[in-house]
Amino acid sequence: MRERPRRLRQSPTMRALVRETQIQADQLILPMFVRDIAAPSPINSMPGVVQHSLVSLANAAVEAQAAGIGGLMLFGVPDDKDACGTEALSVDGILARGISAVRAAVGPDFVIVADVCLDEFTDHGHCGVLDSQGRVDNDATNQLYGEMAVAVARAGANVVGLSGMMDGQVGVVRDALDHAGFHDVVILAYAAKYASAFYGPFRDAVQSSLTGDRKTYQQDPANRRESAREVRLDVEQGADIVMIKPALSYLDVVADTRATVDVPVAAYVVSGELAMIEAAAAAGAIDRQRAILEVLTSVKRAGADIICTYWAVEVAAWLKADK
Repeated sequence: MRERPRRLRQSPTMRALVRETQIQADQLILPMFVRDIAAPSPINSMPGVVQHSLVSLANAAVEAQAAGIGGLMLFGVPDDKDACGTEALSVDGILARGISAVRAAVGPDFVIVADVCLDEFTDHGHCGVLDSQGRVDNDATNQLYGEMAVAVARAGANVVGLSGMMDGQVGVVRDALDHAGFHDVVILAYAAKYASAFYGPFRDAVQSSLTGDRKTYQQDPANRRESAREVRLDVEQGADIVMIKPALSYLDVVADTRATVDVPVAAYVVSGELAMIEAAAAAGAIDRQRAILEVLTSVKRAGADIICTYWAVEVAAWLKADK
């Protein structure tokens, strides 16, 4: 036989030499949760993840920066909610204060992505304000997203993560940021966000008030072609980066998106995906480190330039040790 593919697998150095896909620590983003509490509070459904206090958030951000990861994504967990998610727009709200604390700790350049959505802040748990019939009012919600984006930019966020899946949200937020003078703030658009069962632990993390579902604005998991339309619209409106969420069940969508756009593509390994791996590892069914690296490699291989993962700092340490 002239062709023997095993020749290129015969040693660790040979395998590394011809490896097609590499995970890079500086392309990992760590999602974090901040709440007005005295000390970090574990999230039972997300092993290893906590709700941070302002102090522990800043300390963890410094550790993450030192680990060499690419940035942080911050979510606020408010004590007070109302129908309009008012605290999300406030410079005194928990998210804005969390961003300010992190910015003071990590300096001016480290990437801080602020989640721009109302679901954590509304007493009904939806991602926007409701109309008289109890439906999410798309256009009224977009106006609030614009206000929220400006508020988090003022607090120190240099990226806004638009996760609400409202039609036209990117264009409204871009206009609001530009009008306020934040021309350089990056828009990370959750361009294809599916109505997934894998968000359950996240809703524990933010103490969601949601009853019902978000199927009227998040995408149907059965639809693949639809994502191309969503991505195209967001890029046309000014998205600088587009996100696919969740990652593992939608690797085909990640690959489709990478093939069709010329902006960076991100993918989010979500809370339920983390929980599955952690549960299997805790049961002794899989090798935890190998499984995590395999999962992240699959997302990268599908075409993601950026990966949002709760394992970011731990993976950065593994990569450094491996080198």
